[in-house]
Amino acid sequence: MTGENGKMKDTHYLSAQEAAAELGISLATLYSYVSRGLIRSEVADERKRTHRYRREDVQKLKNRKAHRRNPAKAAAEALHWGTPVMESAISLIADNQLYYRGHDAQHLAQKATVEQVAALIWVGSLTAEVPGLNDPEPASLSPRLQAVRQHLVDLPPVEQFQSLLPLAASDDLAGFDLRPIAVAQTGARVLHLFVTIAVGESTTSNNSIAQRLQQGWVPDDPQAAKLISAALILCADHELNVSSFTARCVASAGATPYEAVTAGLAALQGVKHGRNTERVEAFLREADTAAGVRDAIAGRLRRGESIPGFGHPLYPNGDPRGQTLLDLTEAMYPNSPMVRLGNAITAEVFSLNEERPNIDFSLTILAWTLNLPRGGPIALFALGRTIGWIGHAIEQYQLDRIIRPRARYIGQPPASQPN
Repeated sequence: MTGENGKMKDTHYLSAQEAAAELGISLATLYSYVSRGLIRSEVADERKRTHRYRREDVQKLKNRKAHRRNPAKAAAEALHWGTPVMESAISLIADNQLYYRGHDAQHLAQKATVEQVAALIWVGSLTAEVPGLNDPEPASLSPRLQAVRQHLVDLPPVEQFQSLLPLAASDDLAGFDLRPIAVAQTGARVLHLFVTIAVGESTTSNNSIAQRLQQGWVPDDPQAAKLISAALILCADHELNVSSFTARCVASAGATPYEAVTAGLAALQGVKHGRNTERVEAFLREADTAAGVRDAIAGRLRRGESIPGFGHPLYPNGDPRGQTLLDLTEAMYPNSPMVRLGNAITAEVFSLNEERPNIDFSLTILAWTLNLPRGGPIALFALGRTIGWIGHAIEQYQLDRIIRPRARYIGQPPASQPN
């Protein structure tokens, strides 16, 4: 799209006249909204003393006004990328950034450990001590779990998590303790259990979660632990995504943290959520090499298909998690063929539709760069997101209120009874 001067117009902004027309208000009312912080503005042309206004803010304000006029429609749309439906102090998405309890998630991914972020989300402090979280001894599987796991070794890690977690729950009576610190301790046991399922019990003691995963998956590459840690941290929470909301609903019924995490895993494995990484993998195989990128993208566009791993409704300027993880991967493995392929794809997609890579794409590039086992991308996703599921369970237990929305009936009306 071009402006009157023939230059490309930034579609993320509107002029004063466009913003006022979109909202159906006067310019004076628009300036009032700006002064109250409802719409952000910035200088467009210092010589003409003109400003431009964030399209995102204008649309949010427009939606809010429409919802006030039609509350029933507002309720119906709230569960589809709509207005917030419940309160949480865990994560915030604002100004195209992700924060965990006020801390920039991108910064945490580069400076904090997985254990510190878990403590932050579960008990509110990076320096808090959660008993069992920094346990120097890797979690061992009970004889019953070991026997069952022998029949599951051909399954990807996430499917093993799903199968073994209910059995582990039956062996852990402490999981029924729903006090906040007890749930955090249960969360630590679940997290360590998943690591052991993913990489086995042969990893060295006195190591972090990320180091144990590195030792089990890429034992000859110690620096990979830093990249794995960043991936887990960036996946730790993301507001009320479908798996976290599912886990929260289950927790609201008074179910144990084990059951809440089991429910979260079930939702994560949907193709529109964590298993979207498998669609990204299929696309990478189509592209194969940098030379085949344009043909792979063109083929999908001609078939009316989307490019998996690009764009995100909550980030109009691109998913910061995706870009951060890609940057870290490139910085550590600049000569990786997968990094070069990822760069070629992101450049080509952006040139065509200005979409940027999201976390699904970057997890897949990371997993292929490190040559992780089958199911590696969604395994990283699940391991990281388990931290968030436990955090939401803790919040919900403290709220002590069941999540029970009403349905707006649109079916056959009740038949009248004969006299």
